[in-house]
Amino acid sequence: MGFFWKRRKKEEIITLGLSQPLTEEERTPSEKAEPESPVAVPSVRSEQVKPVTTVTDPTPEVDQQRDVAASRVQSDGHQAEREREPVRSAVFSTSILGLDKSIEELQAEEAALEQAFATRFRRAISATRESLSEKLDAVFQGRKQIDAALLDDLEEALVAADIGVATTLGILDRVRRGIARQQINDLEALKAAIKEELLTILREAEKNGVASELAVPENVRPYVMMIVGVNGVGKTTTIGKLAHRIKAEGNDVLICAADTFRAAATDQLAIWAERTGVPLIQQKQGTDPAAVLFDALKAAKARGTDVLIVDTAGRLHTKSNLMAELEKMRRVAGREVQGAPHETLLVIDAVTGQNGLEQARQFLKTAGVTGIVLTKLDGTAKGGIAIAIAKELKLPIRYAGIGEKVDDLVVFDPEQYVNSLFE
Repeated sequence: MGFFWKRRKKEEIITLGLSQPLTEEERTPSEKAEPESPVAVPSVRSEQVKPVTTVTDPTPEVDQQRDVAASRVQSDGHQAEREREPVRSAVFSTSILGLDKSIEELQAEEAALEQAFATRFRRAISATRESLSEKLDAVFQGRKQIDAALLDDLEEALVAADIGVATTLGILDRVRRGIARQQINDLEALKAAIKEELLTILREAEKNGVASELAVPENVRPYVMMIVGVNGVGKTTTIGKLAHRIKAEGNDVLICAADTFRAAATDQLAIWAERTGVPLIQQKQGTDPAAVLFDALKAAKARGTDVLIVDTAGRLHTKSNLMAELEKMRRVAGREVQGAPHETLLVIDAVTGQNGLEQARQFLKTAGVTGIVLTKLDGTAKGGIAIAIAKELKLPIRYAGIGEKVDDLVVFDPEQYVNSLFE
């Protein structure tokens, strides 16, 4: 999964002026007393950190401050030469992004974090996997060849996983063509063909909307994300988790509480803002949401904020006035920041399954939705709804909620999702 928020490139994060030498004011007394070494400090951008050697024998105090481990000491009674291991440069100590480590340490930590989230993602959709696997095992049990009865049972299993009737029929239609061409001639080939079809659906959806924040030029700031969806789908929680994850990777984040329609909305968002340490722009209940957004955009530009996350009212698709209000907010955002809102994420509760699709279709008509956040994916055996959403809405699933904790929001990975279903 790599970085959660990729718009700020890794090399940009690593070189935030931290490779500059310490000033005289920043040096410790012992460092000031030490003569300047002719050896240059390795650049932060370098792929490898070369061993640093010196002909002088620093005092134990200086040696301790620099955390230099002596690996071998040879003494003739007059001089000692120390062969030093690669060390962390003192200039890294000012990092607030965890960059006080070598490139190798950073890569290892990132790989470990990626593996941890992958494991949690597989665990989150275990209910769906077990349900689907149980049904597929029942379909294939005792079967030695592919026939019409097997395909009918397979259709029932896929529909039960909430993949949807239309999507399931489309998948099986392509499978039947493969069988007719003798490209699929055994049960293992059939399973592989189904996996390929599911992955193709998810990949095709990424060609629409906004599949990555990298689509927006880096010089455009703030990056504006509007979050829409009906009440109860986990919209406020998603905003809090998004703010936490994006901030954790070194970005300045601001939250706009533009849901002035519901009394408790701002209070709930304020709790998440305090929990994540992200500033919140809010006004009293009943204030024009577009006015709140205008103030937030001004504040974001004045502060040089990287990302502005905008909460909106839990709009019912039958309320035309609320939809008009949302369109007004989009116009205000576009006037203040080039291309804003850069993403409009529709939050859908995975537990509601097919019932949430009709609401989603209505949002698509007015809200300019660019991507989907699928919440509560860990709480349903019908996680196949992700396939139905991608197929019918033709929009990428950007994020998935896999738990209640503040960091239980992951970038949705189509390949990992499909593979996890068939483990």
